[in-house]
Amino acid sequence: MNDAVDHPAHYGGEDNPYEAIKVVEAWDLDFYLGNVVKYVSRAGKKGDELEDLKKARWYLDRKIARMEAATKEQGT
Repeated sequence: MNDAVDHPAHYGGEDNPYEAIKVVEAWDLDFYLGNVVKYVSRAGKKGDELEDLKKARWYLDRKIARMEAATKEQGT
């Protein structure tokens, strides 16, 4: 498969043991935290660094909000 699709350089590349997808899978991260890792790891490598960091923050804020809502539902 094309490296730009299968192992893009802005996510670490195939030979990098810390390629974003490898880290996400190794740590068994959910959708939200996986995206945080993805956007932080590529920040500034594909486009606007600040935009990537804001996207990472957006996913982290979503994760926190969901956890807080679940805690309220459980009454703790």
